[in-house]
Amino acid sequence: MKLLFLIGCLSLGIYTSAQQLLPLHSFYKDQVFANKLDKSLNNGSFFPINELDYNLISAINDSSKQYYDFTYILFQKHLIEVKGEDYTLSIDPILDMSLGKNLSDTVSRKLFQNTKGVRIQATLFKNFAFSASIYENQARFNPYENQYYSAIGELYPQADSTYLTQNAVVPGGGRTKPFKGDAFDYAAAVGYFVYSPVKNVQITAGNNTQFIGDGYRSVLLSDNSFFAPYFRIDWQFHPKFSFSYLRSKHLNLMRRMVSSSVEVNYEQKGYSVNYFTYKPNEKLNISLFESGNWNRGDSLSSRAAHPLFYNPVPFVSGLALKNKNEVVSLLGLNIGFQLAKNHRVYGQVAMNDFNSSKLAGQIGYRGYNYFGIGDFMLQVEYNYVAQETYEADNRRLNNVHFNLPVAHIKGNGFQEFLIRTNYEYKRMYVDVLATYYMLSNYSNESLLPVYESFARNSNQIFYSSVELGYRFNRKMNLMIFGNWTYRTETNSTLLGTNSFQVGIRTGFMNQYKGF
Repeated sequence: MKLLFLIGCLSLGIYTSAQQLLPLHSFYKDQVFANKLDKSLNNGSFFPINELDYNLISAINDSSKQYYDFTYILFQKHLIEVKGEDYTLSIDPILDMSLGKNLSDTVSRKLFQNTKGVRIQATLFKNFAFSASIYENQARFNPYENQYYSAIGELYPQADSTYLTQNAVVPGGGRTKPFKGDAFDYAAAVGYFVYSPVKNVQITAGNNTQFIGDGYRSVLLSDNSFFAPYFRIDWQFHPKFSFSYLRSKHLNLMRRMVSSSVEVNYEQKGYSVNYFTYKPNEKLNISLFESGNWNRGDSLSSRAAHPLFYNPVPFVSGLALKNKNEVVSLLGLNIGFQLAKNHRVYGQVAMNDFNSSKLAGQIGYRGYNYFGIGDFMLQVEYNYVAQETYEADNRRLNNVHFNLPVAHIKGNGFQEFLIRTNYEYKRMYVDVLATYYMLSNYSNESLLPVYESFARNSNQIFYSSVELGYRFNRKMNLMIFGNWTYRTETNSTLLGTNSFQVGIRTGFMNQYKGF
């Protein structure tokens, strides 16, 4: 792989093809699988994908006639666009502002989200692109969200060798600080560059999330947790074969016992993905997945990962180092099949550390344009994760980053039945999600990297969300919306959820609340 990178660096300017990565928001993924272009996506579904792989924006962008600069920007352009012979530059605002109320809350506690930021994207010399975003947030959430975010918060070591949990963690938002008593303040910075040195090779690096699969969830790798520094190579070395190589640094959100820095560091671990895709035809793709959580020390020591961390051959590292406290591997398959132009089935299987009792699976279906109605989508999905699937004997190597699950948002020990549908007509849209969980010996805290006993339950959860809105601009995914959320959980002392919120947002990343 080092040789490949060297060849790429020496080839700068030979291959002139690099564009931005598509945002991971579900709106863009739904549009990708809707087959807006001549061919369906058939590349193994390792997101984010390059716009060159599937030139979605040109297919979905508003082409209506506009007579004023204001409406032209509002409906069709980035807020600021600059184009030259060898470069492009765009700047967009990041907004997610909403107000609401949980009708089950008799204390008149108002819900709110106040997210502001900026997103900058540029391409240079046709084979290099970069993007940078900053998010500043304050928010007050529903009680079930508060409980979960606080339970998996930052871990501080105590004199008796236990850990104190404080500073809640928000999926996709990171570590928080208290705000107005029962609200949260948090921030994040996201960025990457894309470089295409030679044909069929793409190199990306930066601080971002990843997602594997055709589903709404993933039992292999999802964008649920938090942004992580990474290096990734995607290589289409044959029309039917491709390979993706990702190396990243993950953090257990627990402070070390001793540090020479002003603020005590978090415990680190290496994270690796080797992803091999076979495409026997234009409709079917089968991908072999291997990820690893690599030991880089504990609360007292820090060290480099084992040299096999850089090995690109699946299964070799996990087998060679099994039971040596160096790596815990997650093995899996991802399969996608385009039944017809508007119908797709997909599935995943995962096994942790070669242990047949630690299994996870997914099966799902996406369908579009029912009864000839354009931009109408229906998705049905079933997910199963056994108890302890993403846990390791050395809990520092659990499959988490920032104390948040790296795969399915719910962690371990459940079955999930999920249905989604959305429809858009002349910029008006409706988006509906309903999910039903059956928990088995479950705990929100079961993946925390500490050796403690957690209270467990076998409850059932029903979650539903209906959102109505008006999407002004598909490049920025700018919309105004009204959202209703209803959630119930058996045998729970939590305050119920029956909440309404209205607001405005630019949707570039997902915010998963259906748990």
